[in-house]
Amino acid sequence: MQATEPKFFLPALRSRNYRLFFAGQGVSLIGTWMTQIAMVWLVYHLTHSALMLGIVGFTSQIPSFLLAPFGGVFVDRFPRHRILVGTQILAMVQSLSLAALALSDAINLWHILALSLFQGLINAVDAPARQVFAIELVEHREDLANAIAINSTMFNAARLIGPAIGGLLISLVGEAYCFLIDGLSYIAVIGALLAMRFQAKEIPIPHGNLLQKILEGFDYAFRSPPIRAILLLSAIVSFMGMQYTVLVPVFADKILNGNAQTLGFLMAASGVGALFGGVYLATRKTVVGIGKLIIVGPAILGCGLLIFSLSPILALSLFAMLLIGLGTILQVSSGNIVLQTIVDDDKRGRIMSLYTMSFLGMTPFGNLMGGALADLIGATNTLIIAGLSCLLGSFFFSRQLPALKKIVHKIYQSKGIIIPLPIKE
Repeated sequence: MQATEPKFFLPALRSRNYRLFFAGQGVSLIGTWMTQIAMVWLVYHLTHSALMLGIVGFTSQIPSFLLAPFGGVFVDRFPRHRILVGTQILAMVQSLSLAALALSDAINLWHILALSLFQGLINAVDAPARQVFAIELVEHREDLANAIAINSTMFNAARLIGPAIGGLLISLVGEAYCFLIDGLSYIAVIGALLAMRFQAKEIPIPHGNLLQKILEGFDYAFRSPPIRAILLLSAIVSFMGMQYTVLVPVFADKILNGNAQTLGFLMAASGVGALFGGVYLATRKTVVGIGKLIIVGPAILGCGLLIFSLSPILALSLFAMLLIGLGTILQVSSGNIVLQTIVDDDKRGRIMSLYTMSFLGMTPFGNLMGGALADLIGATNTLIIAGLSCLLGSFFFSRQLPALKKIVHKIYQSKGIIIPLPIKE
C-alpha cells in the first residue's frame, strides 16, 4: 500500500528540499535584516550625513547592476546548489568581519564601504541563483507560484522581526552584536543546503561565449513585451521608491526625534505591510490576475511615501511605512511570479539576473541620488518626488496591461498553467 503524501496548507512545502530551504533561510534572513539596520545606524552615527548613507547604499548594491548579467550566465552554466553554498559561506565571512571590527572598536567608514562592496559582489551571483534555485526545490510545477510567494513572505517576516530585534540590541549592547548574530545565523542556511538531496542531473553547457550569452538574454527579454514592461516598472520603483531605505534614519532622528529603536519600529512597520502582502500572495490559488497587483503595488508604495514624507508623528509614520512595505512586496513578488512562469527554462538564470539588475541594481543609483537630493532640498521633498514617480509608473504600466494580459495568457496556455478559456477583463 503506497504511503499518502502529507498535506500542507502551503503547497510548496510538500517538497522536502524546499522545506529545508525555508527553515534555513527563515533563521538567516532575520540576521541579515539585523545587520541592515545596524549598518545604516552605524553609518549615520559616524557621519550624521544623508549623503554618506546614500554612498554606502550605492557601494553595497552597485555590483548587482554591473555584474548581474555575468552572474546570470554563471547561474545558467553551473549547479545552483553549489553556487549558493559558496555565496552563503562568503556572506558569513563578511558579517563576521564586520562583527570583529566593531567589537574591537576598530571599525571606521572605509571598512564599512569595503565590506559593503564585498557583499554586493556576493549578491550579484547569489540573488539570481537563489531565484532560479526555487525551481529545482519544488517537485510539483503547479506549486511554483506558491514557492515564489512563500520566499517573499519569508523575506518580509524576517524584515518584520530583524529590525525590531536589531533596534533593541543596538540600544542595549551596540551594533557589533547584530553583525555577530547575523554571521552565526548563516550556519542554519548552510546546514540546510548541505542536508538537501538531489538526483544527479547533467547541466547542458550552452554554446557561445560569455558576451554572446549575455546579449542573447538581453535580446530575449526586450523582444518580449511582458518581460520588458515588468523590468522597466521594476527599475522605476527601485530607482525612486527605494530611496526611503537610506533616508529613514534621518526621519527617525530629525523629524520624529527618536533613536535606534524608533528606526527599528519604522522598519518593522514596513515589514508588517510586506508580510501581509506576502501572505496574500502565498495563499492565492492561481497566477491569473497577478498583473493587476503589479499596478496596484507601486500606487500603494507611492501613497505611503507621500504620507511618510509629510508625517510629523510616529503613529502616522508607522502607518505610512506599512503601506510602503505592502506596495513594495506586491510589485516585486508579482513581477517575480510572472517572470518565473513565462520565461523559457534555458534562459531563466539570465532573465532573473536582469530582474535582479532592474530591482537591486537600480537601487544604488536611487540611494545615491536620494542622499544627494536630501542634502540639497531636504529629505521630505526628496521622498515627495519619489512617491509621485511611483504613482506615474503605476499609471504608465496600467495603460499597457490589457495588451500584455493577452500575451501572457497565451504563454500560460502553451505551458499548461491554465486551460484555454476566453479572456475576461
